[in-house]
Amino acid sequence: MRPPRKTGGNDRRPPGDGDRPARPSARPGPRRDGSSRPAPPRAQDEALFTSRRDAESRDAATPATGERRRHIPGGRLPKIPNSAPKAVPRPPRSGDRKPRTPAAFSDLPAPPTGRRGRGEARAAARAAEKSGKAVPVEPQRIAKLLARAGIGSRRDIERMIAEGKVALNGSVLATPATIVASLDGITVEGQPVAALEPSRLFRFHKPAGFLTTARDPGGRPTIMDILPPGLPRVVPVGRLDMNTEGLLLLTTDGALKRALELPTSGVPRRYRVRAYGEIGQQAVESLIEGLTIDGMRYGPIDAEIERRTGRNLWLSITLTEGKNREIRRVLEFLGLQVSRLIRVAYGPIELGDLPPRDADEVPDGVVASLRKSLARA
Repeated sequence: MRPPRKTGGNDRRPPGDGDRPARPSARPGPRRDGSSRPAPPRAQDEALFTSRRDAESRDAATPATGERRRHIPGGRLPKIPNSAPKAVPRPPRSGDRKPRTPAAFSDLPAPPTGRRGRGEARAAARAAEKSGKAVPVEPQRIAKLLARAGIGSRRDIERMIAEGKVALNGSVLATPATIVASLDGITVEGQPVAALEPSRLFRFHKPAGFLTTARDPGGRPTIMDILPPGLPRVVPVGRLDMNTEGLLLLTTDGALKRALELPTSGVPRRYRVRAYGEIGQQAVESLIEGLTIDGMRYGPIDAEIERRTGRNLWLSITLTEGKNREIRRVLEFLGLQVSRLIRVAYGPIELGDLPPRDADEVPDGVVASLRKSLARA
């Protein structure tokens, strides 16, 4: 039986033979591996050390005012003190430590930078246009370059690349993001692409009954079936419905095509419309405010009645966007049935007396003025 403890004094039990020696609470002893380096602190000391270290890390990881966080592989942030001293300039690289140009671009000219460089590039392009030589280009995505060459829209070219129809130096391309500096070695459907020429713009009088596309899966007739011989490879600017006739612009420059099509460019399109029905001038003029039909918003439309013949009337309509079947839908909403739709002008370019199925080239001066207008838009 265990004897009762004595009251008062030190109540700690003296260690017995089988008791474990008390762990030192102050300075840690030598490491188990025999080295003289002290072991890391434990228990309470370790908790105190860890909390202080974490607090210092949080302070160091917080960037000073105006500093940006840099991404570091592994997700760790650099330690930036709240009042960081100014960085010491790094000595220039020398010898083998100089940055090297990737092999794929080692033979390509560096693109011009800054306003001076861009101005020099534009001057070189203008000089090439005047001399009739191929237009020099900067390294750019192949889809953009082929669109500029008039092969098609960027979406068309991306589709061609996905279908394996575009190759570079005999190798079929898998991505439209390939960077090139010229059309050398590029083939589309096995045919080499000609060097870039100065931008050209043509008027074409499209008759009714033809689609504005290169080909139709259903076998319906397209404008490509009736284009006059002798035209270069061109792409249409915008579209005209199958039953719409009149002015259709054609260009060899995909970038010019896109600029003319964008609603933000604000290029006006003017039409003459023959419709059947009754409507007042006030209702026609209200279209200038725009309207919404079945959830589709149509922008301002400048319209006026030219003349009436019984229940038929001719209207002049000008708009700056080209939504699908926009004029037909808007006039049907007002109770009119469109029987004929003719586009007579696109920006400053008019149809005039150009016969159906004929095409002619827009003068360079008009194209230059059009480009300036698009640049200011």
